Amino acid sequence: MAQSSMTVTRAALQLPNDEKKLLLHSCCAPCSGEVMERLLASGIDYTIYFYNPNIHPLKEYEIRKNENIRFAEQHNIPFVDGDYDRDAWFERAKGMEMAPERGIRCTMCFDMRFERTALYAHENGFNVFTSSLGISRWKNMAQINDSGVRAASHYPDMTYWTFNWRKEGGSQRMIEISKRENFYQQEYCGCAYSLRDTNKWREQNNRERIKIGVKYYGTEE
Repeated sequence: MAQSSMTVTRAALQLPNDEKKLLLHSCCAPCSGEVMERLLASGIDYTIYFYNPNIHPLKEYEIRKNENIRFAEQHNIPFVDGDYDRDAWFERAKGMEMAPERGIRCTMCFDMRFERTALYAHENGFNVFTSSLGISRWKNMAQINDSGVRAASHYPDMTYWTFNWRKEGGSQRMIEISKRENFYQQEYCGCAYSLRDTNKWREQNNRERIKIGVKYYGTEE
């Protein structure tokens, strides 16, 4: 059965300042699937930049990255694999270990990832970058956009595109594509502290702890 959002005709997107190419910071395949397909439908030339040293443990990181690579290759989209410098991430997170979700630790995390994305964009001829992070309803879009704009401000002529990917059924399309592609369904934000807090909540609510690498969209557990 066709999904209702599939029938919606959406206007083609246009990059800020009439730029011709885009660097897309991707956090994972489920969040970036709708963004990628929307960019393709708009005829926008873009490259994926995967830089997420927050993701823990390594097994979770590899699954998320490989799912993203699989979808990028399916659409012939260039994919840049950034460093997994998790030691640097843990160093920057010192003193924020007990901060709540959407708090100062998340701001630090967005800043770190976007600083590296902006640097890559600057060094490789991209004047615009954006991220798939904001499509998730679990994220604070203003917090993400602030970090993106802040990272872009370090370079002349660099723009962080604050487009709201949730608009026009974007969040629903994200789920539809994830089910269609049987993407890996991560059950926590990504970092060690998110994993810790999610498992703590599950234990308090008599639910099983997270099992890494077993849950996929569109399939039964």
